[in-house]
Amino acid sequence: MSRVDDDPGTTSPSAEGPRSSVVTGGGRGLGRAIAERLQRDGHRVAVLDVEVGAPLPGALLLPCDVTEPDAVMAAVAAVVDAHGGLDVLVNGAGLISPRTSYRESTKEELVRYLTTNAVSCALTVQAAHDHLVASGRGAVVNIASRTFFTGSPGQLGYVASKGAVLGITRVLARELGPQGVTVNAAVPGQVATPGTREHLSDADFNRTMAQQAIPRRGQPHDLAGLVSFLAGDDARMITGQTVVCDGGGLMH
Repeated sequence: MSRVDDDPGTTSPSAEGPRSSVVTGGGRGLGRAIAERLQRDGHRVAVLDVEVGAPLPGALLLPCDVTEPDAVMAAVAAVVDAHGGLDVLVNGAGLISPRTSYRESTKEELVRYLTTNAVSCALTVQAAHDHLVASGRGAVVNIASRTFFTGSPGQLGYVASKGAVLGITRVLARELGPQGVTVNAAVPGQVATPGTREHLSDADFNRTMAQQAIPRRGQPHDLAGLVSFLAGDDARMITGQTVVCDGGGLMH
């Protein structure tokens, strides 16, 4: 039975109070910025990461390998037990790759990127499904990459995995829409984080910035604001979308 209510002024009893949110990959970088923003916006936040990083006062930090179904199920159960439910799932866990010729890509490497960056999104939503539906305001935000649109050379496994994230987003939006759960993809521009800094120089960031309509470097808080919007009340009729936050770079 559909949980969608035709009356826009009606909410379910479970949709009251602060949202309970999970951010995978929230130990550092973009994921940590998202977790901090959601906290500031009143969410009760749980961080799932293989390394949960520095303390985040008030947040639940759970070591978790999101490529392992049993580990994900256990972590989601712990969040629900601590917070009384689950309203928002942000899939931010992922691996960034260096640039090497596709001819050097091994099967094991390709499977690793697809599993970590894309399959994990499906596993976490499977684990959270019942709770997101019961929420009455369930929202999933998957962090994708603009490299899918640019076809970034030398990053075959990474780009393929992020393209898969967009496909997963669209399928889940169709499957979860009748239950009132939104599923969207948020796409950052080139943002300096510990992960991207391992592979990109200041010159790389400056070249990207020069192609943008807004000539400034994107910051983690830019994407975090977009994610918070997609997880909130004002985005309840937005689903199946890929929203790019890159200062207009992809217009060129």
